Amino acid sequence: MTGKNVTLRLLDKADREILKLPRPVKGAIYDFQHKFKTNPDSAGLRLKQLQGHDKLYSARINDEYRALLLRLADDDWLIVSVKHRKDVYAHLDRLTYSVNRVTGGIEYVDLQVVQEEVLSPPAPQTATPSLPTEPLHPVEPAAAQPLFEKWSEQQLTDLGVAPSLIPVVAALTTEDQLLGLVEYAPQLTGEVLLALYDGKEYDDVLEQVTAPVAAPEPVDTEDFRAAVERPATIVTTTDDALREALEGEDFGRWKVFLHPTQAKLVTRDYSGPARVGGGPGTGKTIVALHRVKHLVEQLPAGRTKPVLLTTYNKNLAADLRSRLLALGGEPLLSRVEISHVDQLALRTVREAEPGNRKRIIDEAQAVREWRSLLDELGEDGWDAEFLNDEWTQVILGQAVTSRTDYFRARRAGRGRTVSRAERAEIWQLAERFTQRLDRLEVQTWDQIAERAAQLETERARRIQAIDRQREEAGGLDNIHMADGSGGWLRYRYRHIVVDEAQDLRPAHWKMLRAMTAPDRNDLFLVGDTHQRIYKNQVTLGSLGINIRGRSSKLSLSYRTTRQILRSALNVLGEETYDDLDGSTETLAGYRSVLSGAVPDLHRLNDWEDEREAIAALIESWGDVPHEQIAIAVPTNQMASEAANTLAQHGIRALEIGPDGPRGDSGVHIGTMFRFKGLEYQRMIIAGVTDGLVPRASVQQRRTTDPARYRTEMQRARSLLFVAATRARDSLDVFWHGEPSPFLEELIKVRPPVAA
Repeated sequence: MTGKNVTLRLLDKADREILKLPRPVKGAIYDFQHKFKTNPDSAGLRLKQLQGHDKLYSARINDEYRALLLRLADDDWLIVSVKHRKDVYAHLDRLTYSVNRVTGGIEYVDLQVVQEEVLSPPAPQTATPSLPTEPLHPVEPAAAQPLFEKWSEQQLTDLGVAPSLIPVVAALTTEDQLLGLVEYAPQLTGEVLLALYDGKEYDDVLEQVTAPVAAPEPVDTEDFRAAVERPATIVTTTDDALREALEGEDFGRWKVFLHPTQAKLVTRDYSGPARVGGGPGTGKTIVALHRVKHLVEQLPAGRTKPVLLTTYNKNLAADLRSRLLALGGEPLLSRVEISHVDQLALRTVREAEPGNRKRIIDEAQAVREWRSLLDELGEDGWDAEFLNDEWTQVILGQAVTSRTDYFRARRAGRGRTVSRAERAEIWQLAERFTQRLDRLEVQTWDQIAERAAQLETERARRIQAIDRQREEAGGLDNIHMADGSGGWLRYRYRHIVVDEAQDLRPAHWKMLRAMTAPDRNDLFLVGDTHQRIYKNQVTLGSLGINIRGRSSKLSLSYRTTRQILRSALNVLGEETYDDLDGSTETLAGYRSVLSGAVPDLHRLNDWEDEREAIAALIESWGDVPHEQIAIAVPTNQMASEAANTLAQHGIRALEIGPDGPRGDSGVHIGTMFRFKGLEYQRMIIAGVTDGLVPRASVQQRRTTDPARYRTEMQRARSLLFVAATRARDSLDVFWHGEPSPFLEELIKVRPPVAA
């Protein structure tokens, strides 16, 4: 057998198994795969067929470890497991592999490991009492009923449960056993069992979990070579992907993996704007990136960039660029414009108004200018933040240009009602405020977005007028040039894909709507309103973006464990969230197949004690790469103080600024706002103290402005929810003094760890 054309793949479950091995063994595996691809018959590899198996072989990785491989064809091999040599030959009859008749994917199960780790786990240590954990369902102490006795063997098989695991499933009686099985079971088996356990009806599981991943053609369960090419067989093949899997230093596998449910959303032909929602870690951004790739693949050859990929801030835009580059390389990137939406608006305004070089101020600076204006006028009856919100969300947000129009403007969701006389006062103050900004030669991002929306809307009107003239002339063209451009007047983009859609302003949506022709596959939006951390609430239908009938929801988290997910959902409480189109959205059915430790809660005496405890905790984690550890805090000052404390302990820290982490290696520290779109193995949220989360100023509005109080409390909950769901393996929450009211439910079921 020649080695140059040998294909060696790594099965998904083996990938996860390898992550738990010592670092030297991972290095040996990386060397092994190179040697195997060069010459699998090399004497040093000791490749041999295992007794009683026609497709399963073992090969030497080093003196202690062996790879178990399926031989798919003469030159095609699949690593299904890595074991210590003493464990390879002990229970050969308990190693099972098959092609799932529903999905057509390859599934490997070690029944001996399942028996030992799931049904007969070792007795827990009793020296230290274990802390209580929150059960998913209340369980009566005397109840030992099988969890899945309601469903027959045939039903479970029809749903896609691996046949070799049916006897094990029948023996499950506790949630811990179920979660243990999910760790070792093929992916579809885990998803089906968790969906049934979480209360979904059989027909719903069949439709929502099984059907999306079912193979489109009849499955030949003996054809392993065909099975490995199906989407249901999740494998790693490239050297870079294998290195990431072995080192565990990046979440590369789930960042690029496209579940068949997601793939259908990516390739669907939509009759107009479409939206994909879903909780944190469900792969919305992955769907957006693959959607961009799919749209580019449908384009005719060319050098233009007719696809726009945009999001709310610079951090996320930079991340999208690097991930799109990893997905499709320079050829893909060369056809896509990637820009955060404010930068896009600024470029649009400066193209049309090259003389406009006003300095840009942020929202905090704008509020300070409002306060200065009120002080100068001796006005003490208005709140500067209220006036700034009214100006940005109502006056600018609805492109109100006259006092009369403001009297008619909708104020839904603004909370406090204002009389006609008060509107007259607000309008006069708003005029003075804009004059003040002009005098100072400054402008806000809201003003830029609104001006860009006006410019693009007018451009779209001119294009539509030309189209009407063409129709009236029987399809004959007249030459119409864009003002000052010397080029044909046309829409800027053919397709627009928006990530983190819940955070865009109304003006952003008006601008984007005008930048592409209303047509098939024009706008594709992904986002989750439970993660809205800014004030920008919109109803897309009122802005000319109709997504009715073209909305989908992802419900399976690939990043966050069930334990962390459960705690994060408790933070949201009973709040209701909109769906960007005037209706409500829920995270019902949001679930994870990952399992891990319950988050730890830490109560300290003061902020200094918190910082010292955090440093000690990080030191206790040993070899965890520091760039996979993050600390989220309420304020910039607390971020700096935490970084200083870590430095005193010899732990390097990188503060996250507007452009991302300021360096290459070290623990990431920043305010909760900075962690949108990021993820880490270990997440610490500190300073979750009443008065900081939410801020005391929010609580003060409880009686003075109840509607605004509810909105601000919802945003504060969302911010904590976003921070908590950045974690993959562990979550630790710290506070001093009185805990945030958002932690009330967590503390009931998970007492704080002793300081």
